[in-house]
Amino acid sequence: MPETRPLRPGDPPQLGDYTLRGRLGEGGQGVVYLGESDSGEHAAIKLLHVRFTGEVHARSRFARELTAARRVAAFCTARVLAADLDGETPYIASELIDGPSLRQVVERDGPLGGEALERLAVGTVTALTAIHHAGIAHRDFKPDNVLLAADGPRVVDFGIAKIIDESGTITTRAVGTPAYMAPEQIAEEHVGFPADVFAWASTMVFTATGKAPFGGDTIVATLNRVINHEADLSALPEGLRAVVASCLHKDQRLRPTSDEVLKRLLGHPVDEAEASEEVLAEGAQVATVDLTRAEGRAPAGRRRRLVAAGAAALGVAAAFAFIQFGPAFGGNVEVPPARSAPATATPTATSTGSALLDRIRGGGVLKVGYRNGLPGVSLGDPPSGFEIEVAQHIAKALKVPEGRVRFVPVGYADREAAVERGKVDLVIANLSIDGADRGRVAFAGPYYIAHRDVLVRAGVRISKVEHLRGRRICLPKGQTTSPMISDRGVRFVAVHDDDTSKCATRVADGSADALPGDDVLIAGFGARLRGIGLKIAGIRLTTERYGVALKAGDPEACRAINGAIASMYANGTMEALLRRHFGRVGFRFETGLPRPEVCG
Repeated sequence: MPETRPLRPGDPPQLGDYTLRGRLGEGGQGVVYLGESDSGEHAAIKLLHVRFTGEVHARSRFARELTAARRVAAFCTARVLAADLDGETPYIASELIDGPSLRQVVERDGPLGGEALERLAVGTVTALTAIHHAGIAHRDFKPDNVLLAADGPRVVDFGIAKIIDESGTITTRAVGTPAYMAPEQIAEEHVGFPADVFAWASTMVFTATGKAPFGGDTIVATLNRVINHEADLSALPEGLRAVVASCLHKDQRLRPTSDEVLKRLLGHPVDEAEASEEVLAEGAQVATVDLTRAEGRAPAGRRRRLVAAGAAALGVAAAFAFIQFGPAFGGNVEVPPARSAPATATPTATSTGSALLDRIRGGGVLKVGYRNGLPGVSLGDPPSGFEIEVAQHIAKALKVPEGRVRFVPVGYADREAAVERGKVDLVIANLSIDGADRGRVAFAGPYYIAHRDVLVRAGVRISKVEHLRGRRICLPKGQTTSPMISDRGVRFVAVHDDDTSKCATRVADGSADALPGDDVLIAGFGARLRGIGLKIAGIRLTTERYGVALKAGDPEACRAINGAIASMYANGTMEALLRRHFGRVGFRFETGLPRPEVCG
């Protein structure tokens, strides 16, 4: 059991399904408790210091931030177990991480140097880059929010600062930590990804020296140093020193992006493109070592050999295991045993080993959930579109008898629940694997790699997110992409409308310059406007791995679906579908087979 302190008067004895056993720690954002479920599973329960005052839009922002955090977590972290948006004070339950914080290690053992410092720098900026790729600005990157697990550093609590800052009222301390704040945070200017890069660099100075670069005796003195003083970087090795210096520029427009920092540290050419999955995997593998024990500095050639061997052995998904959405408190925490996987069907002489495939073999109906109202993707009754045809090809590969596929409309928020409750067998409805709750459903696929992007007129020069500065962006009700633009320091003119279809028309007639959203979805709305020259700009704010959701515990069905998807890419079916439904829009859609999920 982890070391805890007793509950205090006023602490809740229960949150959701978890009985609280003690306090793991407390910070400016909330109290972290050790929780135990009825089944004996332990979790870290963070009760946030924030009140929503009953505002629906505030709760909606909280939900969007949590979804974004899950998008990162699904790649590489212990999962988010539960979250309550309805109580007076919201909480988040996540799995525990075994390891002290960077601050605890430095204060206990002294500054890091050599290979340990190098690996820490690469691992943490890799994590920050992955967080930014999910469209999240951390806003409170600091030594307390870096945990040093046995397999490398893990960055925690990303997204929570924004939840508090935008969605509620702080009841204790201010958001952020003064010694690691960027100048724009202090000046109350726009805060986005550049502030995280500044905080990362400040954290590297602390790691190498044991002192925050702008620390003062008082908060006022600290804030003055952040704005007006230069940091002493003499303790950093030469290569890292130059990178950190560029990240500490007072003008956020002149700082490198996290992608650029990662490429520089790994020795890759620095360009405007996002760091690829391979580069992220390389950064993760460099960091896969117990940083509290690493000594010396590995030569660059040796590092590359270790990275290549490790990445080949682990694969990208495993190599990403270094980011955690959850508590930054409680060192030396024991990781609880994982829940047992749901039982699968026991193969017999006539069984496939899959409950779903056995039912199909017996002539059963395959029920597929889809989102209605998306032209080119899934529209009408009976429905038609790209995802409908993907489902039909999968059903054919699974040998579903003709006429035995039934399409069932499901709401945006009900996609996972529809599978979990047995309303449908599969959901093929632009459901991003990385933003879903892995505790509720399993995934096959992905069947397509989408990206958050913008729909623009073909003749307009918009090919980078910076080109949206000052532009009129039409925002349909409920959209969640625009914060990913503003978090990159790009200010735009918001044009609000009721729905996506009207916004697409605005872009076409010139009363708006751009429509944000998932590229295939906005391409579908654009393609419906025949004869109008529209295109997907290609700014690719995020990566969305569209998966086929199915009930957990059926690896045979998962593998069969993955095989069907692989065949569609191999024989050209997928490219033909994309051209048929989105060919009227300038759209460089993905045509390569995505890396499949591991079934089991």
